[in-house]
Amino acid sequence: MCLAIPMQIMDIHAHTARCNANGVERSVNLFLMQETPLAAGDFVMVHVGYAIQKITPHEARSAWQLYDEMQSAEREGGSHA
Repeated sequence: MCLAIPMQIMDIHAHTARCNANGVERSVNLFLMQETPLAAGDFVMVHVGYAIQKITPHEARSAWQLYDEMQSAEREGGSHA
């Protein structure tokens, strides 16, 4: 399964941003978001190292809550796929 991860932009240099998600920092490519105004503090969905969509802080929190629930359910019940 492929997921996009919500990350907060810490700073931007050209088409690359330093982003943070739950204390983990990554370099994220902004090339696909050239037409979208982005700034430090904004949240983006990141898939395979590329920002693919700007999201609100509420959407980022909701996504992390869902991911936490999925991980918890898998730990409790194991994988049945």
